[in-house]
Amino acid sequence: MAAAAGGGGRVLPASPNWYSSRCSDASSDGRLFGFAARHRVCLLDVSGGGASAPTFYGELIGHTDRISGFAFCRCPGQSSLCASSSDDGSVKIWDAEALAPVAGYSLHQNAISALHWSPLVKDLIVSGDEKGIIVCYWHNRCDSQQFFPEPRTIFCLTCSPHQENLVAIGYKDGMVVIIDISRKREVLHRLRGHDDEIHCLAWCPVPGEERLPAWQDELQVVPSEEGKVPNGELAQNTTTKKGFYLASGSKDQTIRIWSCTRGRSVITLKLPPTRRRGGAVDPAVKERIWLTLHWPSGRSTEIVSSSFGGELLLWDLTQSGRRRWTLLGSSEGQNHSRIVFNLSSVKCQDKELLFSISMDRDVKCWDLSTLECNWTMPSLGGFVYSLAFSPVDTGCLAIGVGDSMIRVWNTLSMNNAYDVKTFWQSIKSKVTALSWHPTKEGCLAFGTDDGKVGIFDTFSSNAKNKPPQISSTYHKKTVYTLVWGPPTPPLSFGGEGEQPSVTLYSCAGEGVVFQHNPWKLNGEANDINKVIQDTNSIKHKLPARTEISWKPDGKLLALGNEDGSIEVFQAPNLKLLCTIQQHHKLINAIRWHHEHGSQPELSYLIASGSINATIYVHNLKSIIESTSESPLTITEPFRTLAGHTAKITSLSWSPHHEGRLVSACYDGTAQVWDVMNEEPLCNYRGHQGRLLSVQWSPVDPDSVYTGADDFSVHKWHISKQEHTRPPQGKKSIELEKKRSMQPKVKPKKKKPVGKSPAKQELSDSMNGDDRVKELLLEENGVLDHERDKEAQEAELPDKVSMTVSKDTSSPAYDYSSFSLPKPFMSQKATLVKKDPPKEKPALDALQKKRKPRSILPFSTFMDHRSKDEMHQDCLRLATCLKTKDNNEDVSPDLNDRIHLGLFTDRASLHNMIDVEGKHHLENGHPELFQQLMLWKGDMKGVLQAAAERGELTDQLVAMSPMVGYQAWVWTVEAFAKQLCFQEQYVKAASHLLSIHKVYEAVELLKVNHFYREAIVIAKARLRPEDPILKDLYTSWAALLEKDGHYSMAAKCYLGASSPYDAVKVLAKKGDLTSLKIAAELALIAGEEELSATLSFRCAQDLLLSRNWVGAQEVLQQHKTLFGQRLVFCLNELLCKCLSERNPSDRRSPVPPCYHSWELNREASFFDMVIEVWQKVLGMDTTEQATFAQEQLRSIEHPPSTSNTHPKQVLFHISHDLTLAALSYQTTTWDEAVQSIVGAVTRSYDAGNFTLMQEICVIILPEGCDNLRHKLDSTNSQSMDACRSLEAFVAYGLLYDLWWNPPKDSAVLQKAGLDPVLCPGEETALEKSSISGHSFSEETLDQTAVEMGENVCNTTEVCSCETENDSRTSSVDLIDRQSKLNGCKVLLSEEIAALQNTQRDIAEVQQILADMIHQHQQQRNNLQKNTNGSTQESNLQQSSETESDKPCSDSNEMNCKDEVKEPITLPELTKQLLNAKQKLAEFPDNLKVFPFPSVLECCLVLLHIGSQCPPELHEQALDLLRKHGSADIYRKAGRRFLT
Repeated sequence: MAAAAGGGGRVLPASPNWYSSRCSDASSDGRLFGFAARHRVCLLDVSGGGASAPTFYGELIGHTDRISGFAFCRCPGQSSLCASSSDDGSVKIWDAEALAPVAGYSLHQNAISALHWSPLVKDLIVSGDEKGIIVCYWHNRCDSQQFFPEPRTIFCLTCSPHQENLVAIGYKDGMVVIIDISRKREVLHRLRGHDDEIHCLAWCPVPGEERLPAWQDELQVVPSEEGKVPNGELAQNTTTKKGFYLASGSKDQTIRIWSCTRGRSVITLKLPPTRRRGGAVDPAVKERIWLTLHWPSGRSTEIVSSSFGGELLLWDLTQSGRRRWTLLGSSEGQNHSRIVFNLSSVKCQDKELLFSISMDRDVKCWDLSTLECNWTMPSLGGFVYSLAFSPVDTGCLAIGVGDSMIRVWNTLSMNNAYDVKTFWQSIKSKVTALSWHPTKEGCLAFGTDDGKVGIFDTFSSNAKNKPPQISSTYHKKTVYTLVWGPPTPPLSFGGEGEQPSVTLYSCAGEGVVFQHNPWKLNGEANDINKVIQDTNSIKHKLPARTEISWKPDGKLLALGNEDGSIEVFQAPNLKLLCTIQQHHKLINAIRWHHEHGSQPELSYLIASGSINATIYVHNLKSIIESTSESPLTITEPFRTLAGHTAKITSLSWSPHHEGRLVSACYDGTAQVWDVMNEEPLCNYRGHQGRLLSVQWSPVDPDSVYTGADDFSVHKWHISKQEHTRPPQGKKSIELEKKRSMQPKVKPKKKKPVGKSPAKQELSDSMNGDDRVKELLLEENGVLDHERDKEAQEAELPDKVSMTVSKDTSSPAYDYSSFSLPKPFMSQKATLVKKDPPKEKPALDALQKKRKPRSILPFSTFMDHRSKDEMHQDCLRLATCLKTKDNNEDVSPDLNDRIHLGLFTDRASLHNMIDVEGKHHLENGHPELFQQLMLWKGDMKGVLQAAAERGELTDQLVAMSPMVGYQAWVWTVEAFAKQLCFQEQYVKAASHLLSIHKVYEAVELLKVNHFYREAIVIAKARLRPEDPILKDLYTSWAALLEKDGHYSMAAKCYLGASSPYDAVKVLAKKGDLTSLKIAAELALIAGEEELSATLSFRCAQDLLLSRNWVGAQEVLQQHKTLFGQRLVFCLNELLCKCLSERNPSDRRSPVPPCYHSWELNREASFFDMVIEVWQKVLGMDTTEQATFAQEQLRSIEHPPSTSNTHPKQVLFHISHDLTLAALSYQTTTWDEAVQSIVGAVTRSYDAGNFTLMQEICVIILPEGCDNLRHKLDSTNSQSMDACRSLEAFVAYGLLYDLWWNPPKDSAVLQKAGLDPVLCPGEETALEKSSISGHSFSEETLDQTAVEMGENVCNTTEVCSCETENDSRTSSVDLIDRQSKLNGCKVLLSEEIAALQNTQRDIAEVQQILADMIHQHQQQRNNLQKNTNGSTQESNLQQSSETESDKPCSDSNEMNCKDEVKEPITLPELTKQLLNAKQKLAEFPDNLKVFPFPSVLECCLVLLHIGSQCPPELHEQALDLLRKHGSADIYRKAGRRFLT
């Protein structure tokens, strides 16, 4: 890429990265100095030497993660080659002059922590990573080699300038290793001596190891003066000739000089406690340390190092003591104010220049001959959110940056191109808005990301150390815009001089605009919406405000809104003049045209930009001059400026031209427009990110300043830009790609700033809103308000330096989120990742070490100094006490000898206690601080401070009553809150109880699901009738019920006096025991009906498991279930009979549990049952029988089907038979017969043919004749019922005769019946085996055909249970004949006709159902595939299956001629109507009771053949001919009819 700002442009670049051993370097030709800034390398042109300030040369862009190392090639002729390494494990090689990548490789698996380009081998790059792996890469031949000398974290490495194979490596734990990369066993020396991180290694530039005077050696040899000769041309022994010195700087605050031949340290230098100068912090501060080194070329006895807090020291290795070191930078403000990370040098003519980068974000250039600072280049550590030129001090540019600092740049300074002052006090958050006072010099208002508004005085001489005034009214969200404007009510009331002439307006993310009084910032600010509503009588809610702009003459105010509208108001009462409805997205920028042009009407122009990319300009002249009373709406723009492709973030009118505007945009460019002609004039593309702010230079018509999220401010010239319009299409995509190379910045771990609905649009291509979303992103390095904190760290003798882990150091990360253990409370560590767990013991040891011996360590220490100092103390004390006698205040005289407060007045003692307390807090001993405050009597302050920090303890709470009752109550409440945060809810509740807050304690426990504890407290402390108790029980019960703890939930409901709910929840599980207990519980609670229902359910479950004894026990508790007891009793006897008649071979899994009743086997079934009822159940009287009958009649069971469970069918049959038995007892025979018919037909409907036969045999062993005589022959209904019953008995008999022919009969051979297919193995009770009636309609078609083929063992029939062999009929033929004559009742003409009609109706209905189904299928197919052929085949298929139906199982030949023609719907409907009319003609008595299929019986009779009496045979044939028109009967009877 080209140099960003073009010729003559200036740039404030992004800040250098922190905590890297080498991330900056200068080229050997002295032209370029480069440093890593986040994921880019910034290059400065320093070819002017130290004489002139550097210029921005350009950036190397390509890495996607933080750059951890950077080095230039030292080979002559290749000085523009350089290499950079990144946290993502990649190394890239660049041509710095061309700003282009040359090569790259990724051989590391881990983050690279150190990198160096060999000074002797022109293509060798050596890099080391966090896991300890060293990679040597020769880029000319793309060859590499890996070494693993130590499994430790590498912090730095340096190649030797004298011996090409030597590399020195420094580790995190303090070890230094020298390896030879040409040897297999590579380690030459392990140098042990440091006990903390190695920050830097530097080889002595002069080879040879001349003896230095300060050598720690036993041999006291007089040092030779000539030892200083650069090349050491002396008669020395071989070791001194061959060897080299190596210097190391460590976090342990020492520099060691090592001898490589001896493999040991020869000099140790301890950093002196220098006094800070020029740093804007307390001189007593002891800051974190980074110890970097530089060994000046050609000087073996001098070495430069960094020191505490940013000073640089030049060490003279020939001297000792205090004379050994000299401070660089003599005058105030020359040195860095915070720690220095890297030093690199360049030879320029005859002098050596040294470049340093520091945590204070300054790059400095030093002259090593004079030790003076030549120039300082400031840099920026965050997004540039705001730019503002002072209207009073021309050329003074204020810059609001995301690193929590404001820069004020004097752009017109003659002797320093980068004359920048920094303001950071009390900001502590990203600076998002700035505005200069229109008339007062140096008065700068600022707004921040956390909603703070304040005013700095940047002008006065001590301004740098003076904190700003902060408004007491905070916004809830990010401050977007600040403007100064004329006062509006209530500040506009009052005479001249009573109120300020201009006030400060702030607009923020929550959509509110406040007016602050600059004279009284601690007063309440006014929300201007109230004035707007009052003046314009608006009742509705006003839109959220996102931008505010006053017309320069102070007469009109424009407010931009979240909905895209702009409202213009008239000062001072803010009467609404008009609304501009042009943008439809959130407004980001509004600017009025200036007033000093030759065309006054242009001052009515207002330009606005929103999240949409178009800029609109409106002319409000006609609106302002109109006399309309009501506000107007504008929907047409005066001019439209289209061309940008992303949201507009800032606008600025040129003060030098008329109608000339510059815009900043998220598309990464700034655009200059000729507004009147709607023409783009010039487009600037020098930034590497999205633009956030723009200002036209007030002095140079050709210059514009822009700020972006690439952490830089560019000054550029309009006339030198090659592009005229914003990038479209491809170019836009390239810019997008360029920006997407930027790493995804990791969000802070702190609680996020609430994202405001205003000023954000999720669909924005660049990841949210510039002013809101990015505010959540951490920018370069530590937030600079750390300075405030660091300024309080005191320099105690027992203070141990802080641990700072280097391996974490990305400036793009949040360094302030890491919380240190207690001893370091007051310090914010610059860490991201925590140190690995193994470091922990060291910290614990530290804590123990630092435990003070005394509660007053500072005073104790001061009283143990040298004798001189003690004498001085005595003199000072005497003087103080003398002045005290003269009634003067003592404390000012003791300002540097606080400990003497012990011997003077109370005020001084309080001062002393405060200082001691502060030291305790800083050293992590809050309990000692609290003790001191208790002594002082300031317990209230301690309690408040501890509550704010969440550090209240039981001890503090116990002490709080000494402050007073109110304070005690307040402290206990605060402690309870703190305990809640720590999730100690029960303890919190106990504390609330101590201040009698019972309801709060109970609520706290309830909300956190500690119901048991809450109930204990509520029951113990509240009235029994208090509703909260019931609420607790029911809430807990609901929770328990949800989790399936039903019995516990039931207890809760009982506790809440809701037994009904308790029963319900117990019964929910539905198992036997639960139902039993629930029923008993309901009985106790008086819920008779519910109890009976549950008992019956329980009995039914017991019945399923064949436990009749248990069932009777459950039922006998309830009188209302007496009828059911009779049913269960009958059911038991019926099952006994059935199982005796058909003993099953298969053992049931559950053995039946019968009662041991004595049974009268001789009597009929009903008599036996009634006898048991009377003996066992005590049913003696007719009343009881009638009562039971009424009970049972009220219960209706659904009709049985083939899917009903056999035991269920049997139970329903038992119900019918019980009614029959009761009728039998009361001799109401008509009802008895109807109930028996019900039982028989129920077994028939269930398809259990054998069961039907068995019931007929058990109930009516003699047949129906006996019963018929007892009936009232005048009662037609009972006669019909009797006929139906006779039919079913005959039906069973008929099949019995057919299946059991006489042994000698030839029928068996003829029919070919296969005995295997008729297994009579299971009782009817155990197996329901026929699916449908024995000849159900569904299966008749199949069976009929098979019969036609003379095959009798149909699938249906043969799966029926046959009689056991023992029951096989051995009756002679005559007996069979008479029995067959008894089947005459089945051949009823009228019933055959009725059944035929019913069959016709069913058939038509079936066809209709099939048609509907087919139609639905076609529709579905149409939807699925629009392809016609598939549908066709589907239709064909379905019609085929339709026509196949009648003969599905027979062979094709028989049915070819029977394929039916398709029938139409009207014909079908007609058929259905005819059939229904025919059905209506039959008498009703025929339809009431069911009857077996007449035609089926005809077919069976015909199949019996020769045994069938001839007249029956004839009658059957006759009926078949007459009514067997259906296909199935035709086929089945074909053999007999032809």
